[in-house]
Amino acid sequence: MVGCAPFLAVRPTNRQEGCIVTSTSTSQRLESPPDPELLAEREMLAHARRCLAAMRRRARSLRAAGGDEIAEESLEWLLRRRVASLADDGRTGLFFGRLDYDHTGDPPDARFYVGRRHVSDQEGDPVVIDWRAELAHPFYRASPSRRYGVRLRRRFGYQGGTLTSIQDEVLDVLDEATARAAADRVLVAEIERPRIGPMRDIVATIQPEQDDLIRAPLADTICIQGGPGTGKTAVGLHRAAYLLYEYRERLARDGVLVIGPSAAYLAFIRDVLPGLGEVDVAQRPVEGLVAGVTVTGEDRPEVAAVKADARMAAVVRRAAFLHVRAPVEPLEVRWRHRVVRLPAGPLRRRVAELVAGDVRYLIGRDHLRDWVAERCLRHLERTEGLTGFDSPAEVQRSLAGSPALRAFLDRTWPRLDPVRLVFRLLTEPGFADAAAGELLSGEERALLRWPRRPRGLKAAAWSVGDAFLIDEAADVVGGTATFGHVVADEAQDLSPMQLRAIGRRCRFGSATLLGDLAQRTTPWSAGRWEDALGHLGRRTPRVEHLPRAFRAPKEVLDYANRLLPEIAPGVRPARSVRSVPGSLRVRAVTPETATAAWLEALDEALAEEGSVGLIAADAALPAVCAELERRGVDFREVDRFDTAARLAVVPASAVKGLEFDQVVLVEPAAIADPALGPAGLRRLYTALTRAVLALRVVHSRPLPPPLAAADRPPA
Repeated sequence: MVGCAPFLAVRPTNRQEGCIVTSTSTSQRLESPPDPELLAEREMLAHARRCLAAMRRRARSLRAAGGDEIAEESLEWLLRRRVASLADDGRTGLFFGRLDYDHTGDPPDARFYVGRRHVSDQEGDPVVIDWRAELAHPFYRASPSRRYGVRLRRRFGYQGGTLTSIQDEVLDVLDEATARAAADRVLVAEIERPRIGPMRDIVATIQPEQDDLIRAPLADTICIQGGPGTGKTAVGLHRAAYLLYEYRERLARDGVLVIGPSAAYLAFIRDVLPGLGEVDVAQRPVEGLVAGVTVTGEDRPEVAAVKADARMAAVVRRAAFLHVRAPVEPLEVRWRHRVVRLPAGPLRRRVAELVAGDVRYLIGRDHLRDWVAERCLRHLERTEGLTGFDSPAEVQRSLAGSPALRAFLDRTWPRLDPVRLVFRLLTEPGFADAAAGELLSGEERALLRWPRRPRGLKAAAWSVGDAFLIDEAADVVGGTATFGHVVADEAQDLSPMQLRAIGRRCRFGSATLLGDLAQRTTPWSAGRWEDALGHLGRRTPRVEHLPRAFRAPKEVLDYANRLLPEIAPGVRPARSVRSVPGSLRVRAVTPETATAAWLEALDEALAEEGSVGLIAADAALPAVCAELERRGVDFREVDRFDTAARLAVVPASAVKGLEFDQVVLVEPAAIADPALGPAGLRRLYTALTRAVLALRVVHSRPLPPPLAAADRPPA
């Protein structure tokens, strides 16, 4: 049967009520030969790798032959992308699961291997089916009560690229509880596998509630609310991969954009989509979203709040149309030996109509040009100014390009540069006052202005807030390039102006917004998703909740959740799926011994396997790094976006979206700085929930009251 590998003989080494486990450890490999079942699956993996290598060779052998140079370049680009998508990362297996169907299956008595990408043999028959294919869907959804014809589901475990273990779930024998327990064991093993470097995909362990969101139709714009470790980032990235597979032609044309909160975040997730075979996805940090604007400045909080406000969209639009001047003189346009004269009155009325309409600035200019040219043409037709040889369309085009009309447009409706427009808004008090009018108070208009005018555009130190004013201006003037789908993570911290910018980029597509209201830290972040999502400029997106947390152990998450009543009383706490006794240690020390204490905690963390994150308040980071350098400890600072080091030192402000096996958190009270207001406690909440295996908290100052409960864990 096409797409079906031959059945292998089942010879398990361990059987538990229909759950079959075949495995070999390192010591077993040295002492005795692996199980024949495991050897057979390894041979299948080797066969799949050979087939993928052949697919890559065939793709490399193809040559572009287009009708012209541009067509050939386009074909060459497509071929390069195809070759890149067929790369084999030897650190991971090509398949992670297998489905064996019984006679009721569709197709009956078939077997399929499920992997990160499709692999076919020389004849074109599938060796591995893509996890996004409809045939693979039962791998994530089949259960004893609803088998979809699946008799056996097999899961594979790997160390590096070596297949080391098998777990079988015989669905026509298992009950629901046993099947769920078997799946949970695989999930926990994957979560607790040590990690160093970028984020891994979750394609082998997608949960049913995640699968529903990943496979949502392209037309749906979804906001996913999820607590720390609920997998919302992974869901967003895997949804992008699924949509690129399911709607390949459209999204190949329109593109997919992933927006993250920082360069460190993008470094952390950079390998997920390429690992799933999707190499052509744009990924940008929020501050780098606006093309052509380099952010080098930083606004005071009260200034940033004004620039982030949705009212600034109307201010920017007014500022653009302040450049339009009402005509005061008639316009004379020459056509051959004739002169067409248009009075100032009709010109003024038409200009006023266009300004009052909801059109982009340059489109308004084009409409005015076409209107004038059309009026001139009609006058020539009425006064017999045309001959039978004149084409009305060609005459109108000629009139539209006449020197007199071009000069009229430059006087009345001049072209605008969005960057210069915002520069004027921030440096010319009279211009800013005219644009803001009653929209902003006098105090807000004063905050908007730069204290000192730069010598020119090149000397301007643009802030993130300025960049999004420029983005708004660019859209008002000429429009914004759009994508077929946009994924935006940490959306709870996006300002109204940033949300508008994201909405523009999927004006004709859809979006997936990911966030947690309990982790909002900006002064403009909304307390409810309904208040924020209206700024996207779309029909109301649906809000979905992820209830289960997979990253943080129960002990760690329960500790952090003590903060929720103060920082986000309306947010439902996520429930951790696993308990790890001893995963939380809180040490109270004296100020004199604080440095020695966190260094000791760090030594303990480094003695364990996997990645280690040392998190401290931003102000304390220089001292922490200096102490590590003095002791010769190798580390990297994550805000410089190197996440490949074993030890990462992270300022609390940059910790969102990151995760580490072991976390040492220094001085919670400093992270929850009262000067930050509620955002300080939310920043602490985020920092407390980065650990996968263990969290060590060291403090010499009193803990915030919610954490200072009498039942805190022992040191």
